[in-house]
Amino acid sequence: MLLPRKPYVRAGASEGGPEVIGGEGGRQSRIAVGSAVTVVLAVMNRVLYKLALVPMKQYPFFLAQVTTFGYVVIYFSILYVRFRAGIITKEMLALPKSSFVAIGLLEALGVAAGMSAGAMLPGPAIPILSQTFLVWQLLFSVLILRRKYSLNQILGCLLVAAGVVIAVTSGTTGGEFLSQIEFQWPALMVVSSAFQAGASILKEFIFIDATRRLQGRPVDIFVVNSFGSAFQALFVLILLPFLSNMRGIPLAELPTYLRNGAACFINAGTKMEGKCS
Repeated sequence: MLLPRKPYVRAGASEGGPEVIGGEGGRQSRIAVGSAVTVVLAVMNRVLYKLALVPMKQYPFFLAQVTTFGYVVIYFSILYVRFRAGIITKEMLALPKSSFVAIGLLEALGVAAGMSAGAMLPGPAIPILSQTFLVWQLLFSVLILRRKYSLNQILGCLLVAAGVVIAVTSGTTGGEFLSQIEFQWPALMVVSSAFQAGASILKEFIFIDATRRLQGRPVDIFVVNSFGSAFQALFVLILLPFLSNMRGIPLAELPTYLRNGAACFINAGTKMEGKCS
């Protein structure tokens, strides 16, 4: 994420303020170790997802839904454990849900727009256009959080925006990158990044607002992630017929597709009419 988390989102914070163990040196060491673990887990997540797509190459849409709803189960399981341990309080769970609804809606719309555009764009174009997430994030943080950025940070985002513009306009001049691609599809991918960036900034807003509502105590990060993921899954479920159609799966065939995808997922695909490979 472009915007660093504030210290108050640390799960180990105590009632009277952030927990300090081992002084500044110990804090820096924990940050370094935590960052390294995060990078390793993120890389493993991407690699394992790619490996899962090999046997399930005919069911990427099913795998995406498993991921979406799987996050809900995992997050709420962790939330329950932390609630029982007293880390998460009833006051945290009683925070207004309107912001979580907005986060879920934005993330679901981001998925819908991204899948629609991704079906029409060449593979290399998608990660390039997705870089506009950084630009949108900076813009929304200024508008919503009233953050201020240095000239170097602003120039960096403008450089990203310029690169995206060059990539998109190259298709209109006979270039190979986005030739034969209508303009609305790159634009829709950029809009998808805007939805996702808006959701990330709303999460930052919740952390800031919760500190005021909880008399200075930070809200646990799993409260935000759990309810945000739950509402995202709800809106994805509502948009499921539209999303499946974007992936070339007619609504009438969706139950069969999901059933065959589940069979493939548990290694029973060869018994079904739709084979895993």
